[in-house]
Amino acid sequence: MKKFLLLAAVAVFGFSNAQEGFKLGAHIGAPTTGNSPFTLGLDAAYRWNIAKGFDLGVATGYSHFIGKSYNYPGGSIKGDDFGFIPVAVSGKYSFSGAPIAVGLDLGYGISTNSNVNGGLYALPKFMYNMPTGELYLGYQSISGKYDRGYYDDRPVVGKESVGAVIVGYNFYLK
Repeated sequence: MKKFLLLAAVAVFGFSNAQEGFKLGAHIGAPTTGNSPFTLGLDAAYRWNIAKGFDLGVATGYSHFIGKSYNYPGGSIKGDDFGFIPVAVSGKYSFSGAPIAVGLDLGYGISTNSNVNGGLYALPKFMYNMPTGELYLGYQSISGKYDRGYYDDRPVVGKESVGAVIVGYNFYLK
């Protein structure tokens, strides 16, 4: 975990054509965990230009994971949908003379489902800057505790991560 946080800090502070201001957009993705086949969401961020090519600010939004359907000989069961509201610090480094950038959102994911607790939220991403916004590819990760219900009158609680490869577009709203 320490190595991950160090790598995240280097990604935010070591790398980011500045696009200061408010951004609003959406994303769609494919979860890497088995509990959801599809995810979609909304993004919002405000970044200030701190240094040449480097922006730092805050990010939030909503990510909704669609519950997976499980088939068995007697029928099928649909799993619960669940969602997260990230509250994060957002950093972006744009490379001079090129329309590409790297970024990282790092903070806490607040769960909207009573069976899923929130946890550490991380979204490293690669971005392509355009005149009206930024197209990005990233890996969204939320780690936390998950309440799986009861077995023999005992709560079944586990610790897992929810992750998804996502593609999104954020419009610049100045």
